[in-house]
Amino acid sequence: MLGLRRKVRIETERMTLRPPAHSDWRDWAALRSASAGFLIPWEPAWAPDHLSRKAFTNRVYWAQRALGTGSAIPLFLVRRADDVLLGAITLDNIRRGPSQSGTLGYWIGQPFARQGYMREAIEALVHHAFTLRDLSRIEAACLPENVASRGVLEKSGFKYEGVAQSYLQINNRWRNHVLYANLRSDRRGRTETGLA
Repeated sequence: MLGLRRKVRIETERMTLRPPAHSDWRDWAALRSASAGFLIPWEPAWAPDHLSRKAFTNRVYWAQRALGTGSAIPLFLVRRADDVLLGAITLDNIRRGPSQSGTLGYWIGQPFARQGYMREAIEALVHHAFTLRDLSRIEAACLPENVASRGVLEKSGFKYEGVAQSYLQINNRWRNHVLYANLRSDRRGRTETGLA
């Protein structure tokens, strides 16, 4: 089973979702740097060495360990037509036993936003988690004002569940987040989100 986890590769209509590799550093750093103004308002503060080769190497090693233990599924979104890195998606904090759940996180480079790539990736990873990993619940959280993120979650089958107070530090400030979940067997129907 460990060998299977290390070789996670998910094919979607336009992309290959695969673990990060050391050779991705330049493309990853360039995309994150070019998209910094687009990403920083929604993410925890970047460390001073965030874009460095050493920090990326540590990310790759973490991804390999997480896949090996089954605690997370960190994947890069790579467009098949031209092998361009678009962003990343991670199913993290995978819990087994009575919970059978995980937490979804994702980002996309600014040039590729609002083109349906993230929805395609979310739906593929959720399907993988429910069918091949036997998870029952996938959770996600985002800032209340992040209308794009809320929209992609809702279009991908996630339902609004409430607000978590002081959930994450964003730009060095504790921020409330709205909580969403996707259930393998969801009979809840549509839930009210408060979006206009």
